[in-house]
Amino acid sequence: MYKTEAFEGPLDLLLYLITKHKLNINDIPIFQIVEQYTAYVRQMQEEKLDVASEFLEMAARLVYIKTVSLLPTQTEAEELKKELQGELIEYQALKDAAKKLGAQTGGFDLFTRGPAPFKRDMVYTRLHEPGDILKAYLNAAGRNFRRMPPPIEAFKKIVATKIIAVGDKISDLMTRLTKDKRISFKKYLYVSESRSDLVAKFLAVLELCKSKEIYIDGDGEDFDIMRREEGTADGID
Repeated sequence: MYKTEAFEGPLDLLLYLITKHKLNINDIPIFQIVEQYTAYVRQMQEEKLDVASEFLEMAARLVYIKTVSLLPTQTEAEELKKELQGELIEYQALKDAAKKLGAQTGGFDLFTRGPAPFKRDMVYTRLHEPGDILKAYLNAAGRNFRRMPPPIEAFKKIVATKIIAVGDKISDLMTRLTKDKRISFKKYLYVSESRSDLVAKFLAVLELCKSKEIYIDGDGEDFDIMRREEGTADGID
């Protein structure tokens, strides 16, 4: 008759059965160990003992391994068997280590001496990146010191800037050339309300030259912008 108090879990019981019947832990005869284990669990149930769920789970696991071992293809059975053998070997190694440790110390509750005070070095010696230190500080300081979005005033100048469309300047220039045959390039750019206006005028001149709607005449510091008439071949595009 088994005593359940002697076993700490299903692996402990399996190791007991393997040792008692002199079985090879590296090649467990699964059919034999299933019968012995289930007989033990059945005996506990008959005696109305409180059977832990882990013992029942192991019984179901062993029965499943036995079932798949009866199939023509036993690949799954071998894998499950190796997995169980690995757990048993690891558990046996832990028990041996605990036994050796207990023998060396004279027991887990035995201390050779009490805790002694020791001098602590409070100098912090670890090194950190400056960016990491800043992030840690901001997180510790709270939301008031964290990096916030720029104020609305910072966007006023950008939003207030008028966007000049190049297409509008193309239409304006062609209208002026219809009235004035020649327009000074320098004066045309000089009379600009803003930098955006100047850039838009310059791009308009380039676009009209490209499409051969106008041409540039003259050399030196200033040029004249003229509308290209049909059959006109002179001037600089």
